[in-house]
Amino acid sequence: MTGFIQRNAWTLGLLVLFLILLGTTKSMQPDFGVSGLESLARAALPFAFATAGMAVVVIVGGIDLSVASMMAVCSVTAAVLMPSVGGVAGVLVVLALGAAMGAINGGLIVVTKVPDIVVTLAMLFVWEGFALLILSTPGGRVADWLQASTQGSAIFSGLPKALVVIAFISAAIWIPIQRSKLGLSIYATGSDESAAFRSGVPVGRTRVAAYSICGLFCAFGGLSLASLTGIGEPVPGPYLMASVAAVVLGGVVLGGGRGGLLGPIIAVFVLRIIRTILTFAGVDPNVTTIIEGTVMVGVVMLATIVTYQGART
Repeated sequence: MTGFIQRNAWTLGLLVLFLILLGTTKSMQPDFGVSGLESLARAALPFAFATAGMAVVVIVGGIDLSVASMMAVCSVTAAVLMPSVGGVAGVLVVLALGAAMGAINGGLIVVTKVPDIVVTLAMLFVWEGFALLILSTPGGRVADWLQASTQGSAIFSGLPKALVVIAFISAAIWIPIQRSKLGLSIYATGSDESAAFRSGVPVGRTRVAAYSICGLFCAFGGLSLASLTGIGEPVPGPYLMASVAAVVLGGVVLGGGRGGLLGPIIAVFVLRIIRTILTFAGVDPNVTTIIEGTVMVGVVMLATIVTYQGART
């Protein structure tokens, strides 16, 4: 038990922080209850998927600046396809599309040997352009069951469906991968690419696989966006910086090789509930945005400093 606590001290600390902030929210707004939790979970859902995808590429030692654009492509594709091919077929196509976009990102990085940040910055605009070609303005329609999948409670009252969705999908994807040879290769590549290569790890294929997994999570993020609004939105949302901040706050080292998905997902809820608290406190929405941005930049800068100091020692 002691060993478990020591290994997961940061994640458990984030969970305690979230519970404290949840209690603070309840004290400020006594009416904050089951409906409030459901709204919080629904608002956090696309951020959580973007963060999960970002976490995978950071663990492998990279970064993907195109996560929000890939989510937009998947969102509009779902909204355009579902009325004609049906909900299930539309979901399958979107998931395949997301994985393919991620694989393209990773493949370009491996083949060209251009830094991740440069390639994915370029692909941010490419995927954004594709989203606008598919649907120039918000529109389309998604299946009713997809919208219902993130509304209300599941299993028992007070457990938001949106929370169950992110927990189930993240666990179903990441736990088998983490315990497989691919998972070991992802961590090895992120820890020391040269050492991993000398040990026989297929570094190139591992990077492509990691980016493909990121694209798959972005596909779920795009589907969650469509489920929340009922339509497709071609303009990327504010998920890039938020996902990076949540990944860092969740304990994933920017240099790669360390971390998981649970901490970053909890960090998403911490950041979202901070926004809720500021709203209940009557803080001007523009000031709230400034505070959120400052917190995100501060977290990323602090993590960068710690990473470089660790590399020097």
